[in-house]
Amino acid sequence: MQVRVVLPDGKGLELEEGATGADLAAAIGPGLAKAALGVRLGDRLSDLQSTVPNGATVTVVTNKDSDAITLQRHTLAHILAQAVRDLFVAEGYPPESVKMGIGPVIENGFYYDFDLPRSLTPDDLARLETRMREIIAADLPLRKYALPRSQALARFRAQGDPYKVELIEDLPEDETITFYEQGGEEGFTDLCRGPHVPSTGSVTPHFKLMNLAGAYWRGDESRPMLQRVYGVAFATAEELEHHLWQLEEAKKRDHRKLGAELDIFVLDEDVGPGLPLWLPRGAVMIDEIERLAKEVEEEAGYDRVRSPHLAKQRLYEISGHLAHYQEDMYPPMELDSGERYYVKPMNCPFHHKIFAARPRSYRDLPLRLAEYGTCYRYEDSGALTGLLRVRSMQMNDAHIYCSEEQFEAEFLAVVDLYLRYFELFGVDDYVMRFSKHAPEGLGKKYVDQPELWRRTEGMVRDVLVKANVPFVEQEDEAAFYGPKIDVQIRSAIGREFTLATNQVDFAVPERFGLEYVDEHNERRTPLCIHRAPLSTHERLIGFLIEHFAGDFPLWLAPEQVRIVPIADRHADYAHELQRRLGAVGLRSEVDLSNERMNAKIRDAELYKVPYIAIVGDQEEQAGTLSFRSRQEPERKGVPVEAFSLHLKDAYDRRLLKVEPIRV
Repeated sequence: MQVRVVLPDGKGLELEEGATGADLAAAIGPGLAKAALGVRLGDRLSDLQSTVPNGATVTVVTNKDSDAITLQRHTLAHILAQAVRDLFVAEGYPPESVKMGIGPVIENGFYYDFDLPRSLTPDDLARLETRMREIIAADLPLRKYALPRSQALARFRAQGDPYKVELIEDLPEDETITFYEQGGEEGFTDLCRGPHVPSTGSVTPHFKLMNLAGAYWRGDESRPMLQRVYGVAFATAEELEHHLWQLEEAKKRDHRKLGAELDIFVLDEDVGPGLPLWLPRGAVMIDEIERLAKEVEEEAGYDRVRSPHLAKQRLYEISGHLAHYQEDMYPPMELDSGERYYVKPMNCPFHHKIFAARPRSYRDLPLRLAEYGTCYRYEDSGALTGLLRVRSMQMNDAHIYCSEEQFEAEFLAVVDLYLRYFELFGVDDYVMRFSKHAPEGLGKKYVDQPELWRRTEGMVRDVLVKANVPFVEQEDEAAFYGPKIDVQIRSAIGREFTLATNQVDFAVPERFGLEYVDEHNERRTPLCIHRAPLSTHERLIGFLIEHFAGDFPLWLAPEQVRIVPIADRHADYAHELQRRLGAVGLRSEVDLSNERMNAKIRDAELYKVPYIAIVGDQEEQAGTLSFRSRQEPERKGVPVEAFSLHLKDAYDRRLLKVEPIRV
């Protein structure tokens, strides 16, 4: 009995039934057999010890393939687990005292969770990495084998490992339970689906253990806290070096650090976690972003609305939020009458009510309702991260009510908004993530209308393809009421952010009884597009702080000009300059502190003020100023009017970089 597989060039190859990935590589040639690390079977990555199914399209993975690093990172997680066990055994602890959770591959690397007899320290990371390199140098072979469910459970119960027991008990009864052994029976063995490289010596040497963290077992705060060890791994030394540089640069750009240093926002425990307070400089940035959004949305035909911060329980029962989203909502406020009120997690139910407030005709569509509404979501405390994950957020929200015939044009118009904003903020690395439902989640995580899911997902895909917009598809990531586009962008140093969203809602308008009368005098339910291209103030400004490293474009800078008088006698002229700049809408401050001029300049530079205007006797007599700039070469003796008009032009045009003044 033989199986037939299809090679990358389309040619067929016959193998004996039960042939493994290693057999496949050997059948193609001895050179490939020696270089092989794994096998790709269609869209699934496998290893050399697993069997090759009949009819599969196969590719043998070597170090030249991008799949190789995924296999290597997975095996590095096992090597880390062996190193941790060896470390504690060397300290006199029994092997059974090292209990292990999971060790998956993640972006750029891997991690492993442990329940240990003592806490790991940063000093342990160097010792663990040394032991890992010894295990790699030993080139221990990996062997895959399966055990019956009862034997697998008995093994881990005997070892007193509740985590592996739980993982096995949660597997379907008919699932094969596999293990990977490295270094023989006396070596290290772990419960694992795979895939892995054939030996420890096959992993990349370009890895580094990065840090320790606490992690609740299976993400549940009521379960034990485990110790997580993170590592990164890359195919080349250059990639590892670049990644480590990015991490160091990210520390310097951390919006929490810069946000405090630049007086943009604070978080206060008395106010509550995830509830940022915007300082005056941060409020200026918010005003500029809202002014931008209002200009763009007015131009695009949006109507502005406002809604309250809380509503009765009934509203969220109609919308489906209590059925599908309650765990992310704040608990209700119960009044003496027994009525329950919730602070709003989203603006959409209110906008639906605004749509329903008057009869609608097809002539009213598309109807675009926009609001910078404040929403409240009870994010898990462990997920809160500065401005990027908060519990109170001001969202650049809008809902577009349209017919199916209008959907394509409206959806594309929103995508065009994204691209317009990306250009404005200097974002050129982005991808649209098309998030779809999972059929098994219907009636639980998602509204139970499979045909509408199929149709609307097809509509979104067709629009993206037709517009030649880059996107990737993600399973089981949709909103509960429809498919969505999440926009992934990268900052100037390559850090990835999920910024904006564009969602299609085919379900909730019907729940609210939203209708319009079409051109045939028939009642129809509109589609609703939820969109937030500028995200929330919190997430957007957190991103912008890191993207620009606090060195904002002139139009967005909280303070655009710092005026530094050389001596006290120049204070009146400095204030006159401030007045003239303010007359054309520019933001400036005068430094009248007792510091020397160089100290004043350093202070302005620490605040990353785009322009420092210096005035002394010569400038006052000539009606000029001298300036230093983060945007252009410094100049002396520039007429005040020319300077103010120069900056005003850059401000009005929202330039990323100011062109040098010509006077």
